[in-house]
Amino acid sequence: MKSQITNALSDFFFEYETPRQVLVRNRRVGVVCRLIQLGVLAYIIGWVFIYEKGYQSTDTAVSSVFTKMKGVGYTNVNGSERVWDVADYVFPPQGDSSFVVMTNYIITEGQSMGKCPELKGKHNCSSHADCEGGSFKRTGHGEMTGVCVNTTKTCEVLAWCPVEDDHNIPDPPLLMSAENYTLFIKNSVTFPLFKVTRSNLVEGIDAKYISKCLHDPKEAPLCPIFRLGDIVKQSGFNFETIAREGGAIGIVVDWTCNFDVDVKHCKPTYNFHGLYGNPAETDKARASVGYNFRYAKHYLEDKVQKRTLLKVFGIRIDIIVQSLARKFDIIPTLTAIGSGVGIFGVATVVCDLVLLYLLPKREFYKNMKFKYTDTQVQPDSESLGLDTSVYYTLEANPRQVRGTDLSNVSDPDSEAGSIETEVSKK
Repeated sequence: MKSQITNALSDFFFEYETPRQVLVRNRRVGVVCRLIQLGVLAYIIGWVFIYEKGYQSTDTAVSSVFTKMKGVGYTNVNGSERVWDVADYVFPPQGDSSFVVMTNYIITEGQSMGKCPELKGKHNCSSHADCEGGSFKRTGHGEMTGVCVNTTKTCEVLAWCPVEDDHNIPDPPLLMSAENYTLFIKNSVTFPLFKVTRSNLVEGIDAKYISKCLHDPKEAPLCPIFRLGDIVKQSGFNFETIAREGGAIGIVVDWTCNFDVDVKHCKPTYNFHGLYGNPAETDKARASVGYNFRYAKHYLEDKVQKRTLLKVFGIRIDIIVQSLARKFDIIPTLTAIGSGVGIFGVATVVCDLVLLYLLPKREFYKNMKFKYTDTQVQPDSESLGLDTSVYYTLEANPRQVRGTDLSNVSDPDSEAGSIETEVSKK
């Protein structure tokens, strides 16, 4: 028992098993095998390593954005002149990555809380019965009092009076001067995995350069100061069209960096996209056009609370930072190589299917590839006067078995081959 255990452990530790291979000389199968292997090799080199850069690890950045608008606007409405500065036309004023620049507006001054008739088309009526007191409509301006005003044929409402009339949007936009406003973007990104921090104020972008530069995709691609009219143009819209009823534009700051080279080559690129609507569509083709919101300034006049209401049409700017940094790493490299080597096995599988199931000589190839055993093995070995262990050693190397003369013993492989050859000839 002890010797059996010792032999078993010895065989386990000191013996190596290798699969048997059959060399098949067949042009069609050989060509198929090489074509598949070339395809796999092209996939590994071209797609995994060159295009997908499978030899590098990746990281995305933690980002912060600061913005500042500059410029002065001027309007003259019915002889009333007014100058608009940054505090008047930027909402909110904190310099966030998302803000609105006012380009057009409808102003309703001197509103106070009281009772007044609704606008035509909102709550039309012919009698008091048409105005249900205490109720309101979603599109209305206030709560109905139950009175129908004969002069306007509309229901009376409790609201900020006079109610806002926003049917007529100023055209051309009142603040066309917004086209020349400038936007300064300051962006900082950190790649935690690689411990690299970068700013869009890269090498060469100093205070002197910023004081006179203006972003241009070709002439000054790294300048962080943008003209509002140029932003709208590069997003595919006409400034006057978008300024009339508003819209939204995304500025994408793209940080795609390769840290296998010097960090100074990691620089941002800027892209501009219209977020609402398609510039090729007409206004009638869209269900909702533009971007607007209401803003009120409250004050006291003769101890009465009043407000000035502005319906603001503007360009909403959303600054979006996207990032992807890469650097060589041995772990993804070995993973990519290992998976590629595994895919090479596809060629073997396909060629085996062709050999064993599609070719005319498939039975011959099956006998060459597989070894079959049955209950006749032991009696045959005994009739030859061979011990069973000697017979199986013969199976591995029939011509050299411990010096035994086996010239009178048939080689199983040769016999199988000769049988299949005769069958194929028939």
